[in-house]
Amino acid sequence: MKKKKRDVTKEYPRTKFVAKLRRLADAVEGNEKFTIQVAGERLYIPRDATVNIEHERSGDQQELEFQVTWKN
Repeated sequence: MKKKKRDVTKEYPRTKFVAKLRRLADAVEGNEKFTIQVAGERLYIPRDATVNIEHERSGDQQELEFQVTWKN
């Protein structure tokens, strides 16, 4: 069954964001798989996922994204 296309942005309180980021960092550092729930959907990220950092600037607005990509 093919999943529907999805593009969501979910804001979290700072403490929850830090906890999620810390769990992700621990998984990446330990070369372990990672599970996270975002806006009601559970994601299973394999240990060989690609991680990168993206920076965008437009006028006086800037954006920093920590990205994790993988194939199912």
